[in-house]
Amino acid sequence: MDRPEVRPISLTLMKLYILRHGEAVERGDPKFKHDADRPLTVKGIQRTKLLAHTLRQLEIPLDVIFTSPLRRTRETADIVERGLRLHGRVEFTQHLAPGGDMEKLVAQLNALRPAPRSLLLVGHEPDLSGLISMLVTGGPNLLLALKKGALCRLEVEHLRCGRCASLEWLLPPRVVGPKRAKAR
Repeated sequence: MDRPEVRPISLTLMKLYILRHGEAVERGDPKFKHDADRPLTVKGIQRTKLLAHTLRQLEIPLDVIFTSPLRRTRETADIVERGLRLHGRVEFTQHLAPGGDMEKLVAQLNALRPAPRSLLLVGHEPDLSGLISMLVTGGPNLLLALKKGALCRLEVEHLRCGRCASLEWLLPPRVVGPKRAKAR
């Protein structure tokens, strides 16, 4: 009896971009009663626009953008969406809000059909660093803190809650932001 031909399975690696929201109005500002209502500052808007421009120049494709529903993350995601000329690709998830459930987030992302080849998550600290650590090391062992406006890229073969990704790069906000004049 002949054996059936075995074809290698082609694995498509997913690029997972993780972005902390841009600089926002300070917590406790009396103009905003609720933390969820704090918007980006002018500097936060400018730096996010520069980041979006850089991503467009690098021809970074994004199939979908998931964001926390808080105002500062929504604004960050909207700026990236406009800057990359992606229309209707922003989706909201409570799992990216502060204290969100990362296991439920991973399940939500795995349920996407067709499976995205590249996606962006926009959220908050310390949750995003914890997510990166879990995906890269399998636990909380990676000492990492994303600055406001920092962007990380992971390569993921099969997304799961545990070690499943490699850290490709981490872009601090000052790389694409306005440069400060050096003190003499």
